[in-house]
Amino acid sequence: MSSAVAGLARSGAVHGAVAFLAMGAWAAFANRGHGPGAMALAGVVQGAISCVITLILKRSLEAMFARLSGPAAVLVPPLVTMAVVLAVLVTIHRLAGTPEVWTTIAVPYTVSSAYAWIYTATLARTAKRA
Repeated sequence: MSSAVAGLARSGAVHGAVAFLAMGAWAAFANRGHGPGAMALAGVVQGAISCVITLILKRSLEAMFARLSGPAAVLVPPLVTMAVVLAVLVTIHRLAGTPEVWTTIAVPYTVSSAYAWIYTATLARTAKRA
């Protein structure tokens, strides 16, 4: 991988932009039965939430993992982030008036939850080797 491509792959801004586009597109699709206005609203709202979550999630998991030990270090960070992400997604979409809240958040919530478990397991494996 070239250094320019590697730099982009590590860029938080790139990750945030990809999250905005991918999850915003999903949200628009999930609300397609409610017309272009609802699609655009859901897409922008979910895109913005996904961008922010992407920028915060990794650091949050690392911070919690570093403060805990034993099984709690592996279980608590993903469980806490899953609860917070779910609360944020539901609350913001309800406040925004997104018609299909549960369909809209299904994919972003699943992706962020899977990431939380996988990344925390990676942190634990790395800590065990050290």
